[in-house]
Amino acid sequence: MSIKIALAGNPNCGKTTLFNEITGSKQHVGNWPGVTVDKKEGIYKKNKEVIVLDLPGTYSLSPYSAEEIIARDYIVNEKPEVVINIVDGTSIERNLYLSLQIIETQIPMVIAINMMDEVEAKGDVIDCKKLSDILGVPVIPIIARNSKGLKELMDAAIETAKLKKKPNNLQIFDHNIENAINKIEKILNDPKKEDRQWKAIKLVEGDEIITKNLPEDQKASVEVIVKEAEKGAEGDTEAKIADLRYQYITKTVKTILKKGKQGYAETTSDKLDKILTNRILALPIFGVIMYLLFSFTFSENFLLIKGFPSPGIWLAGLVEQGWGALTGLIESFLESAGASDWAFSLVIDGIMSGVGAVVGFLPLVLVLFLLLSFLEDSGYMARVAFVMDRLFRHLGLSGKSFIPLLMGFGCSVPALMASRTLDSEKDRRITMMITPFMSCGAKLPIYAMFAATLFADSNKTLIVFSIYMLGLVVAVLSALLLSKFAFKGDTSSFIMELPQYRFPTLKSVLIHGWEKVKGFAIKAGTIIFAATVLIWFLSSFNIHGMSDMENSFLASFGNAIKIIFLPLGFADWRASVGVVTGWIAKENIVATFGQLFGHISDQNVLDSIMAGDQALPQIKDVFTPVSAFSYMAFNLLCMPCFAAVGAIRREMGSLKWTLRAVGFQMAVAYIVALIINVVGNLLF
Repeated sequence: MSIKIALAGNPNCGKTTLFNEITGSKQHVGNWPGVTVDKKEGIYKKNKEVIVLDLPGTYSLSPYSAEEIIARDYIVNEKPEVVINIVDGTSIERNLYLSLQIIETQIPMVIAINMMDEVEAKGDVIDCKKLSDILGVPVIPIIARNSKGLKELMDAAIETAKLKKKPNNLQIFDHNIENAINKIEKILNDPKKEDRQWKAIKLVEGDEIITKNLPEDQKASVEVIVKEAEKGAEGDTEAKIADLRYQYITKTVKTILKKGKQGYAETTSDKLDKILTNRILALPIFGVIMYLLFSFTFSENFLLIKGFPSPGIWLAGLVEQGWGALTGLIESFLESAGASDWAFSLVIDGIMSGVGAVVGFLPLVLVLFLLLSFLEDSGYMARVAFVMDRLFRHLGLSGKSFIPLLMGFGCSVPALMASRTLDSEKDRRITMMITPFMSCGAKLPIYAMFAATLFADSNKTLIVFSIYMLGLVVAVLSALLLSKFAFKGDTSSFIMELPQYRFPTLKSVLIHGWEKVKGFAIKAGTIIFAATVLIWFLSSFNIHGMSDMENSFLASFGNAIKIIFLPLGFADWRASVGVVTGWIAKENIVATFGQLFGHISDQNVLDSIMAGDQALPQIKDVFTPVSAFSYMAFNLLCMPCFAAVGAIRREMGSLKWTLRAVGFQMAVAYIVALIINVVGNLLF
C-alpha cells in the first residue's frame, strides 16, 4: 500500500530543493484538478511505494491566493498519511506559525529544520529533541541542498505514517477563545473530532471559506458565539488567535534556540544587497546581468574570443549537425525505397525541415532557461522584483506584478496564471494585458533565425538583447497608459520575503531547467509536428491537386492578407503566413520559414551563426535588417499563442476582457512595428 507524503512550508524554505533531492528524476508536473496551478508529484527514489507531493508555498492555513488554498485544502481534505513541514532554521520563529496550524489539523507530521549549515555558521544551536517533545512530532535537522539528513527525515516520515502518530494537543489559546471553540465544536456534525476542532478554530478566526460552506442553521448559531468571543478579544478574534500563536512560538523558541552571537551581524546577503538593490545601481546591474546571460547563450565570440562560440551556440551546432545527419539517412532510405514525390516532399520538405528548424534551437532555449533557473534559485530574482517595485509604483502597479512578467521569459501561460496572486483586480487585469509582451522561450528561435540571416555582420547578442528589452520597455509604457486612462484604483501593497543568497546546486538547476524546456520539446513533437504537416499540405496543393508553392492554398491566403503588413515593411505572403501560424505556437514561425524559404536544416543556420555566414538567401530577398527587426517586434508584441489566449480567458473570467486584451496587444504590436519600420528606414 502506497504512502502519500505532502511537503508543506513557507516560500523560500527549501521545499522544492528537498522535493528534487528525494525524488530525483522520478517526478512529473501536471495541474491540480480544475485549477491551472502546477501540481508536482514524485516517487521517493529509495522506495517506489512512497509518493511525495510538493505543495505550493504558504505562510499559513488561512489562505488568500489560489496556491495557498490548494495547499490548505489538500492537507485538510485529502489527509495525506504524513506531512513533512519544512522549516527554515534561520527564521524558525516565523516558520513555526505554519507548523502550529498544521498541528491543529491533527494530521501526522514531521518537521524538517532546513538550512542547518547556515544556523551553525551563525553560531546558533537548535535543540531538535526538545522541540520534538514539546510539539509531539519528530523534528529532524537537514541540509536539503547537500542531501544531509534526508534519509533520517524520510525514515521518520514513513514510520510516522505507518504508526499514524498524531501531534500533541497544544494549549495555545486563552479561556475566551477555547470556550468559543468548544461551543462551536458541539454545533458541527463532522464525524471526526479533529475535523470538528479544526473547523471550530477556523470559524472563530472568521475564515470566509469555512463560514461560507456552513449550513444556514449552523451559520447563525456560530455567528452568535463568535460575536460573544470578540468582546473578550478586543473586537478581533482573528488577530487575537494570531497573537496567541506567536506568544506560544516565542515562549517555545526561547527554550529550544540558543543564540551564538549577540547583536546584529551583517551577513553576506546584506553586503550584496547594498549593491544589487542600490537605488541607483540596481537597474543598470540588472541590465548588465541580462546582457551577459544572452551573451552566454547567443554569442559566436564568447568572452570576446573570436571563433570561440558560447555554450548555447556550441550545443546548438551539435544538435543541428545531428539533425542534418538524420535527415540525410531518412532521405537515402526514402530514395532507396522508391518513395513517391509527395511522400518524399512530406517527410523531407515538411516534417524534417519544419520540426528540424525548431529542434535546432532547443539547446539555446535550454541554456537560457538553465541560466534563468540559476538566477531564480540564487535569490537574485526576488531582489529584481523588489527593485522594480520602485518603478512600478509610478505606473500604478506594485512590484508584485513584475513576478508574472519575469515568468513570462519562460512561458506566457504560467506567467498569466501567476497574476492571480496579485491583490487587486486592477493589478491583475493590467498585468495580464502586458505579460505577453515578455519574450517567452518560444519566440527565441525567431530572433536566432534572423540574427543568423539579416544581422550576420552585427553584434547578434545585442540584437537579441534589444528585442528582450523592447518587450520590457513596451510593457512598462503600456502599464502606465492603462493605469492612467483605462483602470482606476489605488496601488496595492507589496510585501515579499527576500531569501538569503545561496549558490544553487547543479541538480536543482538542471531539474528546474529541464522542467521549463520539456514543454518546448513536447510542443516540437506534437503541435509543431502537426502544424508542419498542415503547412506542407497547404503549400504543396491547390484545388487542382499538387502544385508549386506560388500557386498553393497557402500562397492564396498569404496574398490576401499581405496588404495589412505592407506599412510594417514585410508584405511578402510568406511573412504574412508566418505571423498567422505563430498564433498556434510561436516556434511555428521558424518551422514555416523552414518550409517556405528552403530547408533550414540543409542551410545549417546555427553553423552560420558561428561562422558568421549569410544563411537562407531567400529571406534576404524579402527582408531588410530594418523590416526584419520590425517583424521580430511585431511577433514579440502581437497576440500570443492560442494556449496563452486561453489562459487570459480563464484568468480574466470574461470574453469581453479577453477580446480587449488581444485587441490592445495587436494595436500595440502594429504601432511599434510601424514606428520601427518608418524611423529605421529614415535613419538607415
